[in-house]
Amino acid sequence: MPELPEVETIARGLDKRAAGDSIESVWIGSRKQPLKSPASLIASTLEGKKILRVHRAGKHIVLDLEGDGHAATAKSRKRSTHRQTQQAASRPESRVQKSSDQTAQWIVHLGMTGRLVVCDPAYEVAKHTHLIAKLASGRELRFIDPRMFGKLSVYPQSESGGFDPGGVEPLEVSADQFVELFRGRKTPIKSALLNQKLLRGVGNIYADESLFRAGIRPRRRAATVTREQLGKLHAAVQEVLREAIALGGSSISDYVDADGEEGFFQLQHRVYGREAQPCRVCGTAIRRVVLGGRSSHYCSNCQK
Repeated sequence: MPELPEVETIARGLDKRAAGDSIESVWIGSRKQPLKSPASLIASTLEGKKILRVHRAGKHIVLDLEGDGHAATAKSRKRSTHRQTQQAASRPESRVQKSSDQTAQWIVHLGMTGRLVVCDPAYEVAKHTHLIAKLASGRELRFIDPRMFGKLSVYPQSESGGFDPGGVEPLEVSADQFVELFRGRKTPIKSALLNQKLLRGVGNIYADESLFRAGIRPRRRAATVTREQLGKLHAAVQEVLREAIALGGSSISDYVDADGEEGFFQLQHRVYGREAQPCRVCGTAIRRVVLGGRSSHYCSNCQK
């Protein structure tokens, strides 16, 4: 599943390619699994809106939208309908007239195999395409997800600041706040790091890598980790995430960025996915344990 660095990389790429463009019309497939909001609400919220910016919130991609909510022109609707009939005649179209001037947000969670790409309309529509947004520039914004664990939703932006996935942003949390989040907790420190209600966006890969750099074993209870060690873990988390973002994330499975390019941070992994291989620091064989149903990797010599 894409974690914070991968989602950040995709969001930055989409912001460069789609910010400032407008959504003329929306086609939504018949499968309901990817839809967290009703199809008619997603379509009516997106159509006629300008994409102000694309950014990340936790593991979610957030598209800030602005517009008067009027429907796309009849010409663009007719052109869109003709193309959709040719390419996906078996899929019903979800579109209703909008009546609100409210600024909104489009929230995309990629799940395990989701992709959000900007492409030319001439490109073949992939088999597992669940949404196509026709842009004023003539391009299309498509959501593709073979396993359908990803989710699409819309969120009316309010005075409170809009969509909030919960938890604290790991790249913004201070050292003191970080320490208070984890002090005294009886759960293993790795499980606490993965708790999105505490720290949002950190997943399995970057928890393992951060714990290695901080010298802390993943099964160690958070309550036994000293303030000094938590301070080192705070620095390690931020260091690992920033390095991963700079390298475009980790392409472990089928992850690619908004331009279809793979990330390179997997080449820098010190423990994750390296079971039985020598530690890059001391040469001890990397161990793997299952913690909370997930694999955890560590060096028994470097981590205590």
